[in-house]
Amino acid sequence: MHALSVAELSVALRERRVSSEELTRLFLSRIARLNGRLNALVTVDEERALASARAADRRLARREAGPLTGIPIAHKDLFCARGWRTTCGSRMLADFVAPYDAHIVERLEAAGTVHVGKANMDEFAMGSSNENSYFGPVRNPWDAARVPGGSSGGSAAAVAARLVPAATGSDTGGSIRQPAALTGICGIKPTYGAVSRYGMVAYASSLDQAGVFAHSAEDLALLLTAMAGFDPRDATSVERAPEDYGRALNAPIAGLRIGVPRQYLGDGVSPDVARAVRGALDTLTGLGARVVEVSLPNQRLAVPAYYVIAPAEASSNLSRFDGVRYGHRAEGAADLASLYRRSRSEGLGPEVQRRILIGTYVLSHGYYDAYYRQAQKVRRLVADDFARAFEQCDVIAGPTTPTVAFPIGRPGTDPVQMYLEDLFTIPVNLAGLPGVSIPCGAGEAGLPVGLQLIGRAWDEAKLLGVAHAYQQSTDWHRRAPPEEP
Repeated sequence: MHALSVAELSVALRERRVSSEELTRLFLSRIARLNGRLNALVTVDEERALASARAADRRLARREAGPLTGIPIAHKDLFCARGWRTTCGSRMLADFVAPYDAHIVERLEAAGTVHVGKANMDEFAMGSSNENSYFGPVRNPWDAARVPGGSSGGSAAAVAARLVPAATGSDTGGSIRQPAALTGICGIKPTYGAVSRYGMVAYASSLDQAGVFAHSAEDLALLLTAMAGFDPRDATSVERAPEDYGRALNAPIAGLRIGVPRQYLGDGVSPDVARAVRGALDTLTGLGARVVEVSLPNQRLAVPAYYVIAPAEASSNLSRFDGVRYGHRAEGAADLASLYRRSRSEGLGPEVQRRILIGTYVLSHGYYDAYYRQAQKVRRLVADDFARAFEQCDVIAGPTTPTVAFPIGRPGTDPVQMYLEDLFTIPVNLAGLPGVSIPCGAGEAGLPVGLQLIGRAWDEAKLLGVAHAYQQSTDWHRRAPPEEP
């Protein structure tokens, strides 16, 4: 039962072949057995989860259930959930218990999901490997010596290892799509503004977007339909009519133009990843799609621009964590200045400190025009590149990541090298576009490879339709990592 998709579990629940309580107990038992090795979840509340499952069973018995009623899920630990510890993977918030629910937590609970736990993450969502958590690194279920990707690596590892059938995540520069690719599951970052950021602890406000992990495009459509929608509490939430993101799942893709940027399969992409992606493109052309070459000439500028804009916004957003207003407070400080300094030095890890310092520097007098303003100009160039490319194609495709999952503590890796792991995902965030990663093959040591599909703004349904068509002809999304006894 644990190997079934959300859609398949939904049918089993409605047909009363299993109860939500039985299903929740099954996943809780897997968490108890496997999470110690993976470190994917940092908080689990069995009693609350089972109470929620029993409530779901009552809804199912009354035939008041929706497609997600009774489905166990986990939330990335930067989404506030009333009465749950919300740490952001940081010592700064290690004991913070949220007094309210994030918008997506509200929406998914209203849809009947069963919240079983909070997922480990890179501290304040800053990282590409999930090695930056105060609670220790998350391990990839395919090889525990390797990273699952970040910053939503705990959510991705939990879904890949079948600890839960689905989990929420956030994506600022690739933090859903990248770990989805490295763990062999599906993940979607919707159009900026499609899903409310209310109750999501901010990293970079103009880039952060909530999304979700699951095992299939069909699952992503079910979950995104429940999560998305206008929220007046979030100034970046776009007011649009409710949408069924599964409406194009069975649409034919014959005649669809798939753009492959010439920058996506050249230098910097490992041969095993390139081979798997080309195989996926061959499958899509076999289904009637047509591949066309497009160009994103400013792709190479996206990473440096991102690492000016995102840290600049982070330096502002994280200024509240000072030991007075929020978070960890150092003991024995002699004065207010030393209280600030010691609280932030003790409470924040090295990567978070590095990005705050970078952000403060690029916003400082004399450097704003030289760095921040220039980065915003590059952001426009990146968005314009996508606009021109979409004049020639309907969907853009390419690798999600340049390599398969790499070893934890990879020697000789400096921060800049790590930043390049998001080479193909960051431009999508800069442009505010939707992106999906789905498994498309195996690379080195049999590790998963991800195919990224990028669409025009608000084209999530089309992307999920293409992904679903691919998954009807392949079984990469059904592969599961080995389980140690």
